[in-house]
Amino acid sequence: MTSESTVDLERPSGVGDAPFSRVCALAELRSETPGTGRYAGHIEPIWTIGPKLHGGTMVAGSAAAATEWLRRTEPERAAMFPVAGSSDFLGAPDPGAVEYEVRIRKAGRQICLVDVSLIQHGRTLVHTAFTFSHLDDATPAYAADHAGDMPAEPPATALAYDERNPMGKLVHVAQGASVAIDPAWATFLAGEKSEPRLRLWIRPFAGDEQDPDVSAFFAMMAADMSPPVPMNLGHFGWAPTVQLTTYLRRRPAPGWLRVIAVAREVGNRMFDEDQFVIDSTGALVAQSRQLALIPQAQ
Repeated sequence: MTSESTVDLERPSGVGDAPFSRVCALAELRSETPGTGRYAGHIEPIWTIGPKLHGGTMVAGSAAAATEWLRRTEPERAAMFPVAGSSDFLGAPDPGAVEYEVRIRKAGRQICLVDVSLIQHGRTLVHTAFTFSHLDDATPAYAADHAGDMPAEPPATALAYDERNPMGKLVHVAQGASVAIDPAWATFLAGEKSEPRLRLWIRPFAGDEQDPDVSAFFAMMAADMSPPVPMNLGHFGWAPTVQLTTYLRRRPAPGWLRVIAVAREVGNRMFDEDQFVIDSTGALVAQSRQLALIPQAQ
Protein backbone atom coordinates (compact mmCIF):
# COMPACT_ATOMS: atom_id res chain seq x y z
CA MET A 1 0.00 0.00 0.00
CA THR A 2 1.17 3.54 -0.67
CA SER A 3 -0.71 5.25 2.15
CA GLU A 4 1.20 5.71 5.39
CA SER A 5 -2.00 4.96 7.31
CA THR A 6 -2.12 1.36 6.12
CA VAL A 7 -0.10 -1.68 7.06
CA ASP A 8 2.74 -2.71 4.75
CA LEU A 9 1.87 -5.98 3.01
CA GLU A 10 4.23 -7.70 0.61
CA ARG A 11 3.41 -10.47 -1.83
CA PRO A 12 5.52 -13.65 -1.46
CA SER A 13 7.75 -14.33 -4.43
CA GLY A 14 6.91 -17.12 -6.88
CA VAL A 15 3.16 -17.18 -6.17
CA GLY A 16 1.99 -15.27 -9.24
CA ASP A 17 -0.75 -12.72 -9.78
CA ALA A 18 -3.77 -15.07 -9.70
CA PRO A 19 -3.17 -18.01 -7.32
CA PHE A 20 -6.81 -18.38 -6.32
CA SER A 21 -7.78 -18.72 -9.99
CA ARG A 22 -5.77 -21.95 -9.96
CA VAL A 23 -7.97 -23.27 -7.14
CA CYS A 24 -10.99 -22.68 -9.38
CA ALA A 25 -9.36 -24.12 -12.54
CA LEU A 26 -10.87 -27.48 -13.47
CA ALA A 27 -10.32 -30.20 -16.05
CA GLU A 28 -13.34 -32.31 -16.96
CA LEU A 29 -12.94 -36.05 -16.49
CA ARG A 30 -14.98 -38.95 -17.80
CA SER A 31 -17.60 -39.90 -15.24
CA GLU A 32 -18.46 -43.55 -14.72
CA THR A 33 -21.77 -42.63 -13.07
CA PRO A 34 -24.64 -41.52 -15.33
CA GLY A 35 -25.95 -38.04 -14.60
CA THR A 36 -22.86 -36.87 -12.74
CA GLY A 37 -19.97 -34.64 -13.69
CA ARG A 38 -16.39 -35.20 -12.62
CA TYR A 39 -13.56 -32.70 -12.58
CA ALA A 40 -9.88 -32.75 -11.68
CA GLY A 41 -8.50 -29.90 -9.62
CA HIS A 42 -5.33 -28.99 -7.81
CA ILE A 43 -5.07 -27.10 -4.52
CA GLU A 44 -1.56 -25.90 -3.82
CA PRO A 45 0.21 -25.97 -0.43
CA ILE A 46 -0.29 -22.23 0.04
CA TRP A 47 -4.00 -22.92 0.65
CA THR A 48 -3.40 -24.67 3.96
CA ILE A 49 -3.69 -24.08 7.69
CA GLY A 50 -0.73 -25.94 9.07
CA PRO A 51 -0.33 -29.10 6.94
CA LYS A 52 -3.99 -29.50 5.89
CA LEU A 53 -6.16 -27.77 3.30
CA HIS A 54 -8.15 -24.75 4.43
CA GLY A 55 -11.86 -25.54 4.70
CA GLY A 56 -13.13 -22.38 3.01
CA THR A 57 -10.82 -22.95 0.05
CA MET A 58 -12.24 -26.45 -0.45
CA VAL A 59 -15.78 -25.05 -0.31
CA ALA A 60 -14.84 -22.49 -2.97
CA GLY A 61 -13.26 -25.13 -5.21
CA SER A 62 -16.36 -27.28 -4.83
CA ALA A 63 -18.55 -24.27 -5.69
CA ALA A 64 -16.52 -23.73 -8.86
CA ALA A 65 -17.11 -27.37 -9.88
CA ALA A 66 -20.84 -27.12 -9.15
CA THR A 67 -21.08 -23.91 -11.19
CA GLU A 68 -19.20 -25.42 -14.13
CA TRP A 69 -21.42 -28.52 -14.25
CA LEU A 70 -24.68 -26.54 -13.93
CA ARG A 71 -23.67 -24.20 -16.74
CA ARG A 72 -22.63 -27.12 -18.91
CA THR A 73 -25.77 -29.20 -18.41
CA GLU A 74 -28.35 -26.44 -17.81
CA PRO A 75 -27.17 -23.51 -19.99
CA GLU A 76 -30.47 -21.65 -19.55
CA ARG A 77 -29.60 -21.38 -15.84
CA ALA A 78 -26.06 -20.10 -16.43
CA ALA A 79 -26.85 -16.80 -14.67
CA MET A 80 -27.41 -18.62 -11.38
CA PHE A 81 -24.65 -18.81 -8.79
CA PRO A 82 -24.19 -20.73 -5.52
CA VAL A 83 -25.88 -18.63 -2.83
CA ALA A 84 -25.55 -21.22 -0.06
CA GLY A 85 -23.42 -24.25 0.70
CA SER A 86 -23.74 -26.74 3.56
CA SER A 87 -20.45 -28.57 4.07
CA ASP A 88 -19.57 -31.69 6.04
CA PHE A 89 -15.93 -32.61 6.51
CA LEU A 90 -15.40 -36.35 6.49
CA GLY A 91 -11.61 -36.09 6.52
CA ALA A 92 -8.73 -33.64 6.24
CA PRO A 93 -7.35 -33.56 2.68
CA ASP A 94 -3.72 -32.82 1.91
CA PRO A 95 -2.65 -30.24 -0.66
CA GLY A 96 -2.31 -31.52 -4.19
CA ALA A 97 -4.59 -33.26 -6.66
CA VAL A 98 -8.31 -33.52 -5.86
CA GLU A 99 -11.38 -34.60 -7.80
CA TYR A 100 -14.91 -33.23 -7.66
CA GLU A 101 -17.97 -35.39 -8.33
CA VAL A 102 -21.05 -33.27 -9.08
CA ARG A 103 -24.72 -34.27 -9.17
CA ILE A 104 -27.72 -32.00 -9.83
CA ARG A 105 -30.59 -32.86 -7.50
CA LYS A 106 -33.00 -30.17 -8.73
CA ALA A 107 -32.98 -27.76 -11.67
CA GLY A 108 -35.67 -25.12 -11.25
CA ARG A 109 -36.35 -21.62 -12.54
CA GLN A 110 -35.60 -20.00 -9.18
CA ILE A 111 -33.63 -22.62 -7.27
CA CYS A 112 -31.21 -25.37 -8.25
CA LEU A 113 -29.70 -27.89 -5.86
CA VAL A 114 -26.27 -29.34 -6.61
CA ASP A 115 -24.23 -31.82 -4.54
CA VAL A 116 -20.42 -31.92 -4.73
CA SER A 117 -18.06 -34.49 -3.26
CA LEU A 118 -14.39 -33.56 -2.96
CA ILE A 119 -12.44 -36.77 -3.42
CA GLN A 120 -8.81 -37.56 -2.73
CA HIS A 121 -7.17 -40.99 -3.05
CA GLY A 122 -10.56 -42.52 -3.84
CA ARG A 123 -12.27 -41.22 -0.67
CA THR A 124 -14.90 -38.50 -0.33
CA LEU A 125 -13.42 -36.14 2.27
CA VAL A 126 -15.71 -33.10 1.92
CA HIS A 127 -19.35 -33.08 0.87
CA THR A 128 -21.19 -29.84 0.11
CA ALA A 129 -24.84 -29.37 -0.80
CA PHE A 130 -25.14 -26.13 -2.80
CA THR A 131 -28.23 -24.01 -3.41
CA PHE A 132 -28.11 -21.99 -6.62
CA SER A 133 -30.17 -18.91 -7.31
CA HIS A 134 -29.72 -15.35 -8.56
CA LEU A 135 -27.42 -13.16 -6.49
CA ASP A 136 -29.07 -10.24 -4.68
CA ASP A 137 -27.08 -7.45 -6.34
CA ALA A 138 -29.76 -4.74 -6.03
CA THR A 139 -29.65 -2.09 -3.32
CA PRO A 140 -31.12 -3.69 -0.18
CA ALA A 141 -34.37 -2.43 1.31
CA TYR A 142 -32.65 -2.52 4.70
CA ALA A 143 -29.06 -3.08 5.75
CA ALA A 144 -27.56 -3.01 9.23
CA ASP A 145 -24.25 -1.30 9.96
CA HIS A 146 -22.16 -4.34 9.16
CA ALA A 147 -18.66 -2.97 9.76
CA GLY A 148 -19.11 -0.62 12.72
CA ASP A 149 -15.88 1.25 13.38
CA MET A 150 -13.75 -1.19 11.35
CA PRO A 151 -11.93 0.78 8.62
CA ALA A 152 -12.24 -0.32 5.00
CA GLU A 153 -8.49 -0.96 4.75
CA PRO A 154 -6.04 -2.29 7.35
CA PRO A 155 -4.52 0.61 9.29
CA ALA A 156 -0.88 0.87 10.32
CA THR A 157 -1.70 -0.91 13.60
CA ALA A 158 -2.92 -4.04 11.79
CA LEU A 159 -0.62 -7.06 11.88
CA ALA A 160 0.25 -8.55 8.51
CA TYR A 161 0.28 -12.34 8.26
CA ASP A 162 4.03 -12.69 7.76
CA GLU A 163 7.04 -14.13 9.55
CA ARG A 164 6.72 -11.47 12.27
CA ASN A 165 3.23 -12.67 13.17
CA PRO A 166 2.71 -16.22 14.53
CA MET A 167 -0.47 -16.44 12.45
CA GLY A 168 1.58 -15.95 9.29
CA LYS A 169 3.67 -19.02 10.11
CA LEU A 170 0.55 -21.19 10.48
CA VAL A 171 -1.91 -19.72 7.98
CA HIS A 172 -0.29 -20.32 4.61
CA VAL A 173 -3.42 -18.95 2.90
CA ALA A 174 -1.82 -15.56 3.49
CA GLN A 175 0.73 -16.45 0.78
CA GLY A 176 -2.08 -16.43 -1.80
CA ALA A 177 -3.73 -13.18 -0.68
CA SER A 178 -3.01 -10.09 1.40
CA VAL A 179 -4.14 -10.68 4.99
CA ALA A 180 -3.89 -8.66 8.22
CA ILE A 181 -5.52 -9.03 11.64
CA ASP A 182 -6.71 -6.39 14.11
CA PRO A 183 -4.59 -6.73 17.29
CA ALA A 184 -7.14 -4.76 19.30
CA TRP A 185 -9.51 -7.72 18.99
CA ALA A 186 -6.88 -10.49 18.72
CA THR A 187 -5.72 -10.12 22.30
CA PHE A 188 -4.45 -13.72 22.36
CA LEU A 189 -1.46 -12.52 20.33
CA ALA A 190 -0.39 -10.49 23.37
CA GLY A 191 -1.07 -13.34 25.80
CA GLU A 192 -4.27 -11.72 27.07
CA LYS A 193 -7.87 -12.92 27.26
CA SER A 194 -10.99 -11.15 25.97
CA GLU A 195 -14.30 -11.76 24.27
CA PRO A 196 -14.47 -14.51 21.60
CA ARG A 197 -14.42 -12.18 18.61
CA LEU A 198 -11.87 -11.37 15.92
CA ARG A 199 -11.64 -9.21 12.84
CA LEU A 200 -9.25 -9.11 9.92
CA TRP A 201 -8.76 -7.83 6.38
CA ILE A 202 -8.16 -9.92 3.26
CA ARG A 203 -7.73 -8.98 -0.39
CA PRO A 204 -7.17 -11.16 -3.45
CA PHE A 205 -4.24 -10.43 -5.74
CA ALA A 206 -4.99 -8.38 -8.84
CA GLY A 207 -5.41 -11.31 -11.22
CA ASP A 208 -7.94 -12.98 -8.93
CA GLU A 209 -9.81 -9.73 -8.35
CA GLN A 210 -10.37 -9.15 -12.07
CA ASP A 211 -12.37 -12.32 -12.74
CA PRO A 212 -15.93 -11.81 -11.37
CA ASP A 213 -16.48 -15.53 -10.74
CA VAL A 214 -13.14 -16.04 -9.01
CA SER A 215 -13.72 -12.89 -6.96
CA ALA A 216 -17.08 -14.28 -5.77
CA PHE A 217 -15.59 -17.69 -4.94
CA PHE A 218 -12.83 -15.85 -3.05
CA ALA A 219 -15.48 -14.11 -0.93
CA MET A 220 -16.95 -17.52 -0.07
CA MET A 221 -13.49 -18.68 0.98
CA ALA A 222 -13.02 -15.52 3.07
CA ALA A 223 -16.09 -16.41 5.12
CA ASP A 224 -13.96 -19.13 6.76
CA MET A 225 -10.82 -17.03 7.15
CA SER A 226 -10.90 -16.05 10.81
CA PRO A 227 -8.91 -18.02 13.39
CA PRO A 228 -11.08 -19.87 15.94
CA VAL A 229 -12.46 -17.15 18.22
CA PRO A 230 -11.97 -19.25 21.43
CA MET A 231 -8.28 -18.36 21.10
CA ASN A 232 -9.17 -15.16 22.95
CA LEU A 233 -10.33 -17.35 25.83
CA GLY A 234 -7.08 -19.32 25.91
CA HIS A 235 -8.19 -22.31 23.81
CA PHE A 236 -5.42 -23.01 21.30
CA GLY A 237 -4.95 -25.80 18.80
CA TRP A 238 -6.92 -27.42 16.01
CA ALA A 239 -10.68 -26.76 16.20
CA PRO A 240 -12.27 -29.40 13.91
CA THR A 241 -15.34 -28.13 12.08
CA VAL A 242 -18.46 -30.19 12.78
CA GLN A 243 -20.53 -28.39 10.12
CA LEU A 244 -20.08 -25.24 8.03
CA THR A 245 -22.75 -23.28 6.18
CA THR A 246 -21.67 -20.53 3.78
CA TYR A 247 -23.83 -17.85 2.15
CA LEU A 248 -22.95 -15.65 -0.81
CA ARG A 249 -25.15 -12.55 -1.03
CA ARG A 250 -23.57 -10.58 -3.88
CA ARG A 251 -20.34 -10.19 -5.83
CA PRO A 252 -17.76 -8.11 -3.95
CA ALA A 253 -16.59 -4.72 -5.13
CA PRO A 254 -12.85 -4.44 -5.83
CA GLY A 255 -10.68 -3.77 -2.80
CA TRP A 256 -10.21 -5.10 0.69
CA LEU A 257 -12.70 -7.44 2.33
CA ARG A 258 -13.36 -7.06 6.03
CA VAL A 259 -14.04 -10.24 8.03
CA ILE A 260 -15.71 -10.06 11.43
CA ALA A 261 -16.05 -13.25 13.48
CA VAL A 262 -18.05 -13.66 16.68
CA ALA A 263 -19.28 -16.49 18.91
CA ARG A 264 -22.56 -16.61 20.78
CA GLU A 265 -21.57 -19.48 23.04
CA VAL A 266 -18.33 -21.29 23.76
CA GLY A 267 -19.16 -24.52 25.54
CA ASN A 268 -17.07 -27.24 27.11
CA ARG A 269 -17.12 -29.33 23.93
CA MET A 270 -18.28 -27.14 21.04
CA PHE A 271 -18.54 -23.51 20.01
CA ASP A 272 -20.34 -21.61 17.29
CA GLU A 273 -18.71 -19.00 15.07
CA ASP A 274 -20.41 -16.53 12.73
CA GLN A 275 -18.31 -14.72 10.13
CA PHE A 276 -19.38 -11.72 8.07
CA VAL A 277 -17.55 -10.58 4.93
CA ILE A 278 -17.96 -6.90 4.04
CA ASP A 279 -16.56 -5.34 0.88
CA SER A 280 -14.98 -1.94 0.28
CA THR A 281 -18.39 -0.28 -0.17
CA GLY A 282 -19.68 -1.58 3.17
CA ALA A 283 -21.95 -4.18 1.55
CA LEU A 284 -22.38 -7.62 3.09
CA VAL A 285 -21.13 -10.05 0.45
CA ALA A 286 -20.78 -13.37 2.29
CA GLN A 287 -21.55 -14.99 5.62
CA SER A 288 -20.86 -18.27 7.34
CA ARG A 289 -21.91 -20.13 10.46
CA GLN A 290 -20.08 -23.12 11.79
CA LEU A 291 -20.15 -25.46 14.73
CA ALA A 292 -16.71 -26.65 15.76
CA LEU A 293 -15.04 -28.61 18.52
CA ILE A 294 -13.16 -26.84 21.30
CA PRO A 295 -9.41 -27.43 21.02
CA GLN A 296 -8.36 -29.85 23.70
CA ALA A 297 -5.56 -28.86 26.07
CA GLN A 298 -2.34 -30.72 25.36
